[in-house]
Amino acid sequence: MKKEVIQLNPEMTPLDTSILPWCLFHDAYIEKMVFNYLIDINQATSDAEMIICNSFEMIEKPVFKEMPYILPIGPLHNSFESRGDPNLCNFWSEDKQCISWLNNHPTNSVIYVAFGSITIFNNKQFQELALGLELIGRPFLWVVRPDMTNKSINCTYPSGFKERVADRGRMVGWSPQQKVLKHPAIGCFISHCGWNSTIEAVRNGVPFLCWPYFSDQLFNQSYITKVWKVGLSFVPDENGLISKEEVGSKVQDLLKDKDILARSQALKNFSDISVMKGGSSFKNLNKFVDFIKEN
Repeated sequence: MKKEVIQLNPEMTPLDTSILPWCLFHDAYIEKMVFNYLIDINQATSDAEMIICNSFEMIEKPVFKEMPYILPIGPLHNSFESRGDPNLCNFWSEDKQCISWLNNHPTNSVIYVAFGSITIFNNKQFQELALGLELIGRPFLWVVRPDMTNKSINCTYPSGFKERVADRGRMVGWSPQQKVLKHPAIGCFISHCGWNSTIEAVRNGVPFLCWPYFSDQLFNQSYITKVWKVGLSFVPDENGLISKEEVGSKVQDLLKDKDILARSQALKNFSDISVMKGGSSFKNLNKFVDFIKEN
């Protein structure tokens, strides 16, 4: 596909064709497979009279105006913990002690770092991120999955890193993310910008530092940085590496940007209103329930 910017209508967010999901693999066979998969999904949903999604009207209003059959009923949250097994919907066991650790830190002081369940780093980039978190000098909570690098062994931290950050850094295999993002100690979120993580941070008023990996994450980054303006993007160097200096400087830039912090809180307020009685998501859910009853 020719590299260009497309826009479905003047109100919708422009889309760079280079970040379309099937254009990101640099392998013709995989790109064709992903394209066909998405076409199949589109055909499967084209006959649907109504589709519900985990979003809310304020953050994607032009989309829902263009496609009124899509009903945003979010932001949704995981309520399984009160019903039994708290790990029912998780890939790994959560480190619940990290909440106690957060309780010992001041408001807006901790950097939360998590890249979802799929993102893979090469070990050089992993180490550069570690050194960047050390460089910041602030407390941080970093979710480090056992399979986070593209090696068959666990991630390799820089020599002496764990010892140097022992008083302010905590690395966990998996976290209770919704509780973490809700915690007042969290100051910002270094994220892969997956939609679930995005909506969870928006719901809690947490500003972003965007580090997308693939697929819709790059488009979500555009929403975060250009439409909602509640975050900043990291910029790789000429070798494609996000340096420790880039990590350190962007965290500092974000935390002193009062406008980003204010917009993050405003989106949180809109999300709260949307699920209250009379809010847009509340009405849409009732509309969907009525539709099911009638059909």
